[in-house]
Amino acid sequence: MARRCVRGGWGAVRTGLLAILVGTALAGPDLTDKHEKGRCAIRGHCGKQGFFGSDLPCPDNGLAEKPEEDVKKKLVEICGEQWSDTDVCCNGEQVDALKKNLDRATPIINSCPACKENFYNMFCTFTCSPDQSLFINVTNTEPKGDKFLVTQLDHLVSNTYGSEFYNSCKDVKFGATNGKAMDFIGGGATNYTQFLHFLGEKKFLGSPFQMNFPRPNKTAFPGLVPMNKTAYPCNTTNELYRCACLDCGGACADLPEVRETKQCYVGLLPCLSFAVIVIYSIFLGLLCTAVAGHVAYQRHSKHKNERMRLLQDLDPSDDEDEGDVVHNVGMLDRPTKHYFINTWCDRMFSRLGYVCARFPVTTILISILVVALMSLGWMRFEVETDPVRLWVSPDSAAAQEKDFFDEKFGPFFRAEQAFLVNDTGAARGPVLSYDTLHWWFDVESRIQRLMSYEGGVTLDDVCFKPVGDACVVQSITGYFQGDFSNVSPGSWKDTLVDCVDNPSSCLPTFQQPLDSHLLFGGVNESVLDAEALIVTWVVSNHPEGTPEFQRAMNWEDSMKDMMLIVQGEAQRRGLRLSFNTEVSLEQELNKSTNTDAKIVVVSYIIMFLYASLALGSTTLTVRSLLRDPATALVQSKFMLGIVGILIVLMSVSASVGLFSAAGIKVTLIIAEVIPFLVLAVGVDNIFLIVHEFERVNISHPEGTVPERVAKALGRMGPSILLSATTETTAFALGCAVGMPAVRNFAAYAAGAVFINAILQITMFIAVLALNQHRVESNRPDLFPFVTVPARYFNSSLGYGAGEEGGLQKFIRKTYAPAILGKKAKVVILAIFFGIFTASLALFPGVELGLDQRIAIPSDSYLIPYFNDLYDYFDAGPPVYFVTKELNVTERPAQRELCGRFSTCKQYSLANIIEAERKRPEVSYLAASAANWVDDFFFWLNPENSQCCVNDNGKPCFEDRTPAWNMTLSGMPEGEEFIHYLERWIEAPSSEECPLGGAAAYSNALVIDSKHLTIPASHFRTSHTPLRSQTDFIAAYEAARRIANDIGKDAGTDVFPYSKFYIFFDQYTTIVRLTGALLGSALAATALITAILLGSVQTALVVTLVVGMTISAIIGSMAVLGVSLNAVSLVNLIICVGISVEFTAHIARAFTYPSRVTMERAPRHGFRGRDARAWTAMVNVAGSVISGITITKILGVGVLAFTRSKIFEIYYFRVWAALVFWASTHALVLLPVLLSLFGGKGYVDPESEGGLEQDLRSRQYPALLRDEEEYDSDE
Repeated sequence: MARRCVRGGWGAVRTGLLAILVGTALAGPDLTDKHEKGRCAIRGHCGKQGFFGSDLPCPDNGLAEKPEEDVKKKLVEICGEQWSDTDVCCNGEQVDALKKNLDRATPIINSCPACKENFYNMFCTFTCSPDQSLFINVTNTEPKGDKFLVTQLDHLVSNTYGSEFYNSCKDVKFGATNGKAMDFIGGGATNYTQFLHFLGEKKFLGSPFQMNFPRPNKTAFPGLVPMNKTAYPCNTTNELYRCACLDCGGACADLPEVRETKQCYVGLLPCLSFAVIVIYSIFLGLLCTAVAGHVAYQRHSKHKNERMRLLQDLDPSDDEDEGDVVHNVGMLDRPTKHYFINTWCDRMFSRLGYVCARFPVTTILISILVVALMSLGWMRFEVETDPVRLWVSPDSAAAQEKDFFDEKFGPFFRAEQAFLVNDTGAARGPVLSYDTLHWWFDVESRIQRLMSYEGGVTLDDVCFKPVGDACVVQSITGYFQGDFSNVSPGSWKDTLVDCVDNPSSCLPTFQQPLDSHLLFGGVNESVLDAEALIVTWVVSNHPEGTPEFQRAMNWEDSMKDMMLIVQGEAQRRGLRLSFNTEVSLEQELNKSTNTDAKIVVVSYIIMFLYASLALGSTTLTVRSLLRDPATALVQSKFMLGIVGILIVLMSVSASVGLFSAAGIKVTLIIAEVIPFLVLAVGVDNIFLIVHEFERVNISHPEGTVPERVAKALGRMGPSILLSATTETTAFALGCAVGMPAVRNFAAYAAGAVFINAILQITMFIAVLALNQHRVESNRPDLFPFVTVPARYFNSSLGYGAGEEGGLQKFIRKTYAPAILGKKAKVVILAIFFGIFTASLALFPGVELGLDQRIAIPSDSYLIPYFNDLYDYFDAGPPVYFVTKELNVTERPAQRELCGRFSTCKQYSLANIIEAERKRPEVSYLAASAANWVDDFFFWLNPENSQCCVNDNGKPCFEDRTPAWNMTLSGMPEGEEFIHYLERWIEAPSSEECPLGGAAAYSNALVIDSKHLTIPASHFRTSHTPLRSQTDFIAAYEAARRIANDIGKDAGTDVFPYSKFYIFFDQYTTIVRLTGALLGSALAATALITAILLGSVQTALVVTLVVGMTISAIIGSMAVLGVSLNAVSLVNLIICVGISVEFTAHIARAFTYPSRVTMERAPRHGFRGRDARAWTAMVNVAGSVISGITITKILGVGVLAFTRSKIFEIYYFRVWAALVFWASTHALVLLPVLLSLFGGKGYVDPESEGGLEQDLRSRQYPALLRDEEEYDSDE
């Protein structure tokens, strides 16, 4: 935000200061011939050079004289007691002019007594010193009637005095603008020679004559002695002249060192990475040692047994023949106990399946009716698009503080900003040229005349006007008062450089000095080589819902359309224009859903085709299609695929309706992601149910359809319950995140997944029963009104029923035996724990933040704008430190806030902020605070005679007892404080008194005159330029720390506020929150798995595998450039639920092994846990691959084509990593860990088979026909 200033140029102040130099006339035109003590160089007024010029001094090389009494009295009042007994070289009119012009300078430098004393001392000495001729040499005069005017002189000032003078003033702040006084009295000088040069340069609104300040040189200036009076340093020990910390860095107290939470490193590695690598190395060493020991022991045992066998009878005994009774040694360890919860679940799901299959039409109608009733909530359907309400928790401290700030001080300004950049060529180059300026003046003129489509609103109607009727537009055109006729083709460059060096001499129409850092980007040596122009239009903001708010938005819409046209004009000129309006971000965020609708449709079509073909493949093979295509139509399951997809859509509709009715708004994330999520999660259960049902058709062909359906659901129900419960619980934990967009997404996702599971075990079961009736009636799929002749047709056993699929054969004969071998287990453990170690080592590489460039479409016009903002904008955002319920009418509170008075607390608000400003590397503060308390008190200073004035024209505190002083003892309190404060806050700033509060502080404080208190006030400063998400987060944390320190010292509530804080509040706790939520999700997984499986050991193994999967995903985030924020946090929680789905079916098949499959394990190859792990893999590994892994690949894969970067990065990348790591951990690591550490097993209630098996993985007739195919390890 532009700094506020007063109407009128500060150059007038310099005019007054240099008018001090007026002296008396000489008798003749001679210059300063004599240089000696007691002799003058100039004296008196001799006239003006022009009608509007200032009075110029006359050359006078005469002797100093005693002043008249009234002149001496005035001189002592102005310059001090040292002038009470001395000759002078000035007269009464000079002393009057001296007082008038010093009074103009006083409000600017009054806060620092040393600077003020040095300033007064220099000009009092220059004007009246009796030894003038020793340091002043008149070098040029001009006749004026019978007199001569001094038009040029040399003023010698010692290097010591000049340096001390500059140093005492260089850091003095001018509170009204929160800038430096040096910008006004010294043109922004960076050393004392520039300071003196600025003071002496002859120019319009500057010095009326040329006063040179040459460096002292005895050879060049014989007889001259530089003025070298005592100059007080700003941190002098003399309490009369010591400046406050705000105006003097040397006077600041040392703040305690900030203990940053810096990353710990061992060499180049973070400590965490180093630690886990060391631990893994130790683990690997122990593992190798154990393996070597085991091998040595086995060799020893083998040799021992061979020696013993030589000593024994080699004839076979009867006992050895008894081993042939056992068909498979693995069966010796088969489970023999039942688990009551599993038995109860089996019975309940069997009953549910029987009822749904017995009354399918009723079940379907009830399901549709319930979904329809829940979908009525769509009538309250609302989409939230406001970025603040989307990404900021309403309960967060930052959101509540924003509400407080808006309520007390009004909403923050709206900003429209543009960057004009010259980077379209092979290399970047200067953007400025005369033609470019001409065109840009025209662009700004068009914007000023622009009228909105609705209401005909113009910029003048909505812009921010701090003073008068001029809009605040931060632009290069302001240096030329917005009028191109002021731009000279031959001298515009020199004019621009002068204006940048002396901003107060080139004020724009809104009368505030322009900061070149806000106007030029990519500056190397001079603004003339700037690569970018920056223009900012400031628009007043109003509460939402008000007509003024809508008018501003309407005008911004029109401006956006015009700027899109201007972009084309810039391109034709070889330039590039990027811009942003206040409404742009919200509008661009809303574009993603509309542009990605096709991706949603394509995803569902792909999933439908896959589901239909894969479901049909359970009873269809290529051979069956060739032998009897008509029968193949009967065995087809396209209708089941359609119903499965419809159930997904119904669950999404019901979830949206339910939560919309509850008043939870839909967000763009919900519209984009939940259809994919539910599709990927929901379809796999359909696969498992259908595959299990087809297996029951083979094993129990004699049963009725409802009985077979009941048996299938009885077997599959507990497994579905396990996965659905853990998924829903994990998703629901996402509701703990305060960010509305994420919290609402978690609620909708949990609801949709839960409803989808309910519909699958009710409505889909009913449709499955109807489909089986159709098959057994020989009616083709999709055309149930036609009957197919029963030629070579068996309705319950398809033609392919006796065939074993290639995938299943590979798992049974090759894959499962391979990974369960002893050597393979060691390798697998070493590899996966190595992956786990690498993942933990990558944790520190995961950055925090959510770059807003990612949240919008990749082709948005805002992307170049945000890039330019980071690359070229060399200024940080404003920050306000807000005090609440601090009664500033009382002296203790005043001392806690002030900074420019001798009795201000050492750690007052102003002093802390100033000290923090001096260490920007940890505070991220770039400016001192604009302190209304200090400026209000200085406004009361009777020395500022044109500020607080009574009706009689006298200063308010001129005769007050106690008098106004720097110890605060003379300052008002209570009712008197409120009285003068109300006057000050309405006082305009002017050339005579720039300390008026109306322009700078009208919205900075709330006055409660009834209770004589100040309920709220703020103190404005600004951050250093922030270039990355890391900078923004660090700046927010630093502001929090500073506010807490101020609050502790002041004993009141103080908080920082900046417009961006609300988006970064989450990052102060997100790491802890991530750990807590993931820990809770894993704990819930362990608890639910332990209850439903009946084994704590197995539950811990499953939880460990899920935890290692999540660790691998987090490590992948560091590699793939996915930062941690609320979006990725919920994704990680979702990953927990889906990872459980990958592992749950294998773990359950391990706990409840299929007797039929276990009997046919490789003879003498596996026993105990190994046999159950092999059985689990043979039973369900094929289903995990075809029904879970592939469905998720299809559901997630389409997100790679989205135009929105947020979905491509935070959903596609994370979920792609999820599918890869979850499938590999479940299919490789889990069976190995189960075979080593798995818990006890239980009897399957259905003795003939296992659970959740793919039909192709259970073609037991084929297995029984060729038992010799089962390879043995021997």
